[in-house]
Amino acid sequence: MINQYLLKEVISHFDFVGSLLKCEPYGSGHINDTYLLEYKIPHMGVVPIILQRMNTNVFKKPVELMENIMNVTSFLREKITENGGDPERETLTVILNKAGKPYYKDSEGNYWRAYHFITCATGYDEVKCDEDFYQSALAFGKFQSLLADYPAEKLHETIPDFHNTKARFAVFKDAVEKDVCHRAKDVQAEIQFVLEHVDLAHVLGDMQASGELPLRVTHNDTKLNNVLIDDKTHQGICVIDLDTVMPGLAINDFGDSIRFGASTGAEDEKDLSKIECDMHLFEVYTKGFIKGCDGRLTDEEIKALPLGAKVMTLECGMRFLTDYLQGDTYFKTKYPTHNLDRCRTQFKLVSDMEKKWDTMNEIVSKYNI
Repeated sequence: MINQYLLKEVISHFDFVGSLLKCEPYGSGHINDTYLLEYKIPHMGVVPIILQRMNTNVFKKPVELMENIMNVTSFLREKITENGGDPERETLTVILNKAGKPYYKDSEGNYWRAYHFITCATGYDEVKCDEDFYQSALAFGKFQSLLADYPAEKLHETIPDFHNTKARFAVFKDAVEKDVCHRAKDVQAEIQFVLEHVDLAHVLGDMQASGELPLRVTHNDTKLNNVLIDDKTHQGICVIDLDTVMPGLAINDFGDSIRFGASTGAEDEKDLSKIECDMHLFEVYTKGFIKGCDGRLTDEEIKALPLGAKVMTLECGMRFLTDYLQGDTYFKTKYPTHNLDRCRTQFKLVSDMEKKWDTMNEIVSKYNI
């Protein structure tokens, strides 16, 4: 828990206007520490602000991370304005500190940043209805479309090899061999599952190297709750949580959405009989994503969307298992086997996708017009 004196120090170094009414923890993110601040401004009412302490154990170069966010949001603001949209609601607005920087480094060495809170919009942790999932797909597809002309190679890698599945596999093997927490003996079935799917760890990298898949600006954490849905129009209006925006593959963004949103159970569901990849939800998302991309993806990228779903699901499960073997140092956990439960749901989804592989490809072909 962050002490109040440190919070006061941080808040005093940002150009917030008005009288502070409230400062409390906010959201359900695994990585950063997030606070909701409310300020009372005369003749304007209450203005909410998001304040975050960046996790520098995960993001080793927070200054480069904020450079990415500033550059991408500035580019998005221009595109949104050109298209007649509202950049105040359709992309994040960073609040500069009093020194004019997009972050503040506190007296203990922590890095903080602040955003305007987008009101009358909600991020959902679970798919409650088809329309919300469809709207998130449109939003992430539009994110690809708007950034299609941005030079992806100029972005920093905020986490090196983040979706380099081959590199993730190497880290996994190292975690198994070192077994620092002596947990490997209890997860042999899960370890074997990864080893049996080693081909998936190489396929996307090989396709990129051969030129089949182009490098793009990617979000890399395309869960449903990273799209804000307007409370009145019920349209997906803003993609948030841009920490992992960097060069990558569009099909990885698609795949991460499917592994999270098309699952019939929670990411940490213990009863694996409840876990399937819902083909109806897969179709809902595929339709929205392809429409949102507005013709900016290549034919090869669209054909590879099911592959992106399977690889991203395996990779995520492998990451959860690796973290479990290493002592739960990356993802926040609520109980000792939390990462293990998470990995098992992902592996169950991979198995289910393999059973439904022909159906997934048929659905993608249906919307690849």
